[in-house]
Amino acid sequence: MIVPGRNLERGTELVEELLADGSGRARFYQADLGSLDEVRALARAVLRDYDRLDVLVNNAGIFLDGPRRMSTDGHELHFAVNYLAGYLLTFELLPLLKASAPARIVHVASIAQQDIDFDDPMMDRGYTGGRGYAQSKLAQIIFSMDLADELEGSGVTTNAVHPATLMDTDMVLELSMPVRSSVEDGADSLMNLIDGGDVGSGGYFDERMAAVANAQAYDADAQRRLRELSVRLTGVGGESGGR
Repeated sequence: MIVPGRNLERGTELVEELLADGSGRARFYQADLGSLDEVRALARAVLRDYDRLDVLVNNAGIFLDGPRRMSTDGHELHFAVNYLAGYLLTFELLPLLKASAPARIVHVASIAQQDIDFDDPMMDRGYTGGRGYAQSKLAQIIFSMDLADELEGSGVTTNAVHPATLMDTDMVLELSMPVRSSVEDGADSLMNLIDGGDVGSGGYFDERMAAVANAQAYDADAQRRLRELSVRLTGVGGESGGR
C-alpha cells in the first residue's frame, strides 16, 4: 500500500498501524498535494519503486474557512488539492495502471456539489469556502466521467463516490461540524469500489448505491471545458494524454 501525505509523523504512524495489524506492506511518501511539482515528484517515486499498481484512490481533501487561499502554483486551494492533484497524479500513473489491468481508479468526491463557473474557476468573485469545496468535488466527478470514455477497453475503470456524510474525520471535527457517520462507514463505501464486484466505470455512487450527480457532470461542454482548463494548468491530459 502506498500512503502519500504532507505530515511525516502522521504518515509514519499510519504505516506502522497498517504493518502491525497484518495489512501487508505499506510505505509512506511525503508530498504536499497543494504543489503540482510535489505531485509530479510523488508520481516519479511511485513509478521508480513499483512495477504494478492495481488501485489508485484520489482521497486528498480540504475544506477551508476564511478568505480565499491560493496554492503555490497560484490556483484556488480547494481546486488545487481536492481536484488538480488527483487529476495530475492519475495521468502520471495511468501507464502503470494500464499495464497492471484490470485496475481501478476511485475519486473520493462528495454529495456537496456546485456548478463550476468556467469563466471564473478560481473564484475571484463570490468566493466562499463551501463553494470552493463543492466546485472541486464536482470537478472530480466530471473528470471521472470524462476519463471513463477514454479508458474504455483498457481494463482500467474509474468511478467517483460520496463515501458518507460528515464522517468523524479530523477535518469535520476541526470545523466543529455535527458528526453523522464514521470513517468506517466511508471505508466500507470505498471498498465497494476498490474490490467489489462489477461496478462498471464512469459512475457516481452515494455510499454503496449508484446515484445521480449534479447535472453539470453529464454535460459534454462542461467536460470539455474542465478538460481544457486542467490541461492548461497541469500540462497533462487532453490530446497529449491520449484523448
